[in-house]
Amino acid sequence: MQDAKPDISDFVKAAPPDFKNPESCPALVLNADFRPLSYYPLSLWSWQDTLKAVFLDRVNIVSEYDTVVRSPSTDFILPSVVSLKTYVKPPRYPAFTRFNVFLRDGFSCQYCGAPQDLTFDHVIPRRAGGRTTWENVVAACSPCNLRKGGRLPKQAGMVPRNKPRQPTVYELHETGRRFPPNYCHESWQDYLYWDTELEP
Repeated sequence: MQDAKPDISDFVKAAPPDFKNPESCPALVLNADFRPLSYYPLSLWSWQDTLKAVFLDRVNIVSEYDTVVRSPSTDFILPSVVSLKTYVKPPRYPAFTRFNVFLRDGFSCQYCGAPQDLTFDHVIPRRAGGRTTWENVVAACSPCNLRKGGRLPKQAGMVPRNKPRQPTVYELHETGRRFPPNYCHESWQDYLYWDTELEP
């Protein structure tokens, strides 16, 4: 007689002291084509969400940590990489959000290039009829934003380095590859391709 299938709630317990903390074991989530769902932010699930998806048969386990969580009846090795069983077609265009504007602009001021103290600027000021759209908003550091004020680019002598436009999701993913996270588990390396120089 087979053991009863464990419930996800059985695993929502603290790991034994001799195991690595499960909270530090997110799973990299790949689409069915084995590409990350997102690069920046990197597509990661908590161990609880990952186990739930495994039990619901929504993902394949591609790689595992050495970390184990226990229920009263079962031990379960935490997945480090999973792939969706059903392909999720990404939208062609991303949502228009402050974060995505910053990502499109490479997290740098479009007037001076500074990466600090970012806000966003209406290239054509709202009082001059400028709208809050992809084509009229750029990342700008606070000093440049204050210096430009409510003037037109030519009046302020401040023209964005890149003409603002609506990016595709693919373009944002490509930009996100320039910003690898501080930590990548070794099992993720075969599925992530960052814009970093390869060692000979």
